[in-house]
Amino acid sequence: MSSSQPRYARIWRGRTKKEKADAYQCYWLATGIDPLIGKGALSVEMLRDDGETEVEFVTISYWDSIEKMAPDGGDPHLTHHLPEDEDYLIEIPERVQILRILESRSRMG
Repeated sequence: MSSSQPRYARIWRGRTKKEKADAYQCYWLATGIDPLIGKGALSVEMLRDDGETEVEFVTISYWDSIEKMAPDGGDPHLTHHLPEDEDYLIEIPERVQILRILESRSRMG
């Protein structure tokens, strides 16, 4: 992979009650997703899985280094809690998954 390609995927998962999902989606987009780009993520995907009573959100951010995920030297596997997480989320995730990207192929431009 070239240096402009992401080398790591950081995966966060959170669940909310169905009746709060639309509001949480707007909140998470504005306060959780947009700042990731400003903090050094190369790109971010926000995914949603609607169940009968709960909705799971999965956010995958792509990075060229693990160090950029935690520039203060902290543990990049720890989540960064947002002020209203407790109002929306069923449980507050403490950790994220970080995977090394071995190969990436796409038919998209």
